Amino acid sequence: MSTDHAAVEDHRRPPVLAVVGLLTAVLTVLLIAFAWPAARSAPRDVPLAIAGPAQAVAQVQGGLDKAMPGAFEITAVADRSAAVDAIEHRDVYGAIVLGQQAPEVLTASAGAPAIAQILTQLSAQLAAGNPQVKVTDVVPLPADDPRGAGLAGGALPLVLGGIAAAAMLTQLVRGGGRRMAGAVTFAITGALALAAVLQFWFGSLEGSYFANAGVIAMSIGAISLTLLGLEWLLGTVGLGLGAATMMLLGNPLSGLTSAPEMLPSGWGALGQLLPPGAAGTALRSVSFFDGAGSAQAFLVLASWLALGLVLCGLGAMRGRGRSVVRARGEVSAVTA
Repeated sequence: MSTDHAAVEDHRRPPVLAVVGLLTAVLTVLLIAFAWPAARSAPRDVPLAIAGPAQAVAQVQGGLDKAMPGAFEITAVADRSAAVDAIEHRDVYGAIVLGQQAPEVLTASAGAPAIAQILTQLSAQLAAGNPQVKVTDVVPLPADDPRGAGLAGGALPLVLGGIAAAAMLTQLVRGGGRRMAGAVTFAITGALALAAVLQFWFGSLEGSYFANAGVIAMSIGAISLTLLGLEWLLGTVGLGLGAATMMLLGNPLSGLTSAPEMLPSGWGALGQLLPPGAAGTALRSVSFFDGAGSAQAFLVLASWLALGLVLCGLGAMRGRGRSVVRARGEVSAVTA
């Protein structure tokens, strides 16, 4: 009997080749999701300001278009002060100031270290005709983390935090209301912990600790509540689809390791519509730019939070409807 039972079980299991094929497909998708954006990283329509006489501005713009076609979206500004103001308001990533004794390249490494590096390299090309070109980092990264490694490395924990919260709460906590309360509570405590590590230990963040923690809390809450709602409505499939979206799209397209404009065309914009990308932009703005340029990011995070609450509400209504149908069926069985 045991031999027959084992044979039946082996027959029900998928063939080894099918399992190997599935694992290969999963591995390939993971590689594409995480490596493709980095492998195709290049400046695309990066907002850049140029200040100086009109003739000099036109000459530099023409040179940039010829040397790096489509790399920059040029905005002419009146003078150096206007260029600095545009950088501090996150309207541009940097600027070239002409008409002085020597050209000056303005960068903002806190906004995007990768783009600041490109602009610094650009200054070397300008120096070919004028060796006195000056590079000024208008909004620099903190001295304790001059490469921005801590903030870039924090992208994955932000995503994993929301996914892990939803997965564990659905498995360990009964009752939708308690799960939602757990998700909100964890978003707050997790955000306070992550912000403390990034700001006080790594030195990767500046500004208000509680404002930074608030951004992180919105990101974790948006992801966890959305996944809870999907699981409530669709079960494990909903949870899996939501987690895959956040992990395979949201994380690699967040732009935290470079900038949205460094990602392949269209994908950077998509990443900013997902919680990880919006959180990264909002966190940079709040920490280094006094909140400038964060309106869209906060709108995206708020929309995902609202979506999560709506999905949870729909799940609760569906659950109550099933309970009513079940109760009526039991009553009918008793009366019969």
